[in-house]
Amino acid sequence: MKDFEINPSILSADFGHLADEIQKVEKDTTFLHIDVMDGHYVPNITFGVPVVKAIRSETNLIFDVHLMITDPMAFVEAFAEAGADMITFHVETVDDPEKVISKIRSLGKRAGMAIHPDTPIEKILPYVEKCDLILIMSVRPGFGGQHFMEEALERIAAVRKVVDEKDLKTIISVDGGICNETIDRVVKAGANLLVAGSAVFSNDDHSKAIKELISCVS
Repeated sequence: MKDFEINPSILSADFGHLADEIQKVEKDTTFLHIDVMDGHYVPNITFGVPVVKAIRSETNLIFDVHLMITDPMAFVEAFAEAGADMITFHVETVDDPEKVISKIRSLGKRAGMAIHPDTPIEKILPYVEKCDLILIMSVRPGFGGQHFMEEALERIAAVRKVVDEKDLKTIISVDGGICNETIDRVVKAGANLLVAGSAVFSNDDHSKAIKELISCVS
């Protein structure tokens, strides 16, 4: 992938016109972030397997499916079959992360691992080289439009240190509060895939919004 890329999150899109919303960002990214919430791990409910399956035929973008659910192992296969390209689960939700990584890979998908802001970053560091993507939450998961948590910058840098020291290709993704005012610091801390929902979809011109985000990185 490029030095860094915007990963539009459809959590902030117009749900009544999802196909149109997706098509408006296609030429400016290769990824699409899909937040799956179960109302248990996080206090909200969003998309399920049928939605992923429905929009799969509408685009060739890489589907980065972020499982904010209490039992990811039970749904990995269903989301893989629905069209996910990368499946990201939270380290806090499983007893054996390597088992989940292996399951995702066995289905021919890329494996990602996410970490909640309240979880010590040390919990995820042993898995950096085992994953295709590490997702650092820079807000408390559950709702879009939250403000960026500054302490995420040190957490990003800690993961970047492992990636660089071991010469890994692991993607470092950040989700939460990415906007024109925060993106430069996030990229400089070491992230290279920036999940942006409100900053993209709240602008009538989604393509222009992505370009503006990119231009804010010096």
